[in-house]
Amino acid sequence: MKCFYADQFVLPLPDGHRFPMRKYARLRERLLSEGVVTPDDLHVPPAATDAEILRCHDLDYYERAKTGQLTEAELRRIGFPWTPQMIERSRRSSGATLAAARAALAGDGMAANLAGGTHHACRDHGEGFCVFNDAAITARAMQAEGLARRVVVIDCDVHQGNGTADITRGDSTIFTFSIHGEKNFPFRKVAGDLDIGLPDGTTDDAYLELVHEGTQRALMMSGADLAIYIAGADPYEGDRLGKLKISKAGLLARDKIVFELCERAGLPVAIAMGGGYARDIEDIVDIHVQTIRLAVERVRAWTARR
Repeated sequence: MKCFYADQFVLPLPDGHRFPMRKYARLRERLLSEGVVTPDDLHVPPAATDAEILRCHDLDYYERAKTGQLTEAELRRIGFPWTPQMIERSRRSSGATLAAARAALAGDGMAANLAGGTHHACRDHGEGFCVFNDAAITARAMQAEGLARRVVVIDCDVHQGNGTADITRGDSTIFTFSIHGEKNFPFRKVAGDLDIGLPDGTTDDAYLELVHEGTQRALMMSGADLAIYIAGADPYEGDRLGKLKISKAGLLARDKIVFELCERAGLPVAIAMGGGYARDIEDIVDIHVQTIRLAVERVRAWTARR
């Protein structure tokens, strides 16, 4: 299975910053050391182009972001200090989801971005550690390239995908489903096509039932040709920002539900990692490794059946 990575494009952050940038390189290292993927499976994506980004983001915001002219308030909302590396990494992260979608649609069935899930980036601003919205950029690009007519975004990050909903509002060809902590960030939600808000402390059984119900409804209602799956690690019970109580086994079961339902619907899947803020970075990486391992196993089984 093709996996696309951009962890060499490091965003410099001050000491003590709460965003766990190191998780991306660690994920790639673990996937290789545990034999989940081979070096031939790993690819550096091209950066998302201006045209691809501008299908989703306003020109004024994009130009000021590129040239370092965002205000201090705008940068606080994003949560990163401005550097040229912030822009390059954001373009590469979007490029990785684009590449994963192209690979999935080209016959691979599934492919993954080992980062991505930047679902808080709205049309005219970034927020919540998100500068450009990789899922929306990818959906619009696949449509522009004639590779997909309709796209469903299955967002299982613990935080609501407000940016994706903002960018695609009124667009019936892109269906957004978000299952998230109702009282968690962002505190002003932007309604998507299907939102399931969970109370703090939700545990595995209730979570999995709603993931199944919501994904099934999203697939039925969207009529999609492509799924973009944001496999957030932050519903995990040990996450500092999550507020839910989902075990690692529960998150693996979530991935199985999404993959099985998409496979039954005949949908190629582009996977992005989404958020994760556990105190021990290896817990975040464990969750992402199990997502990629499961996807690799399903691709191998699907290939063997062809």
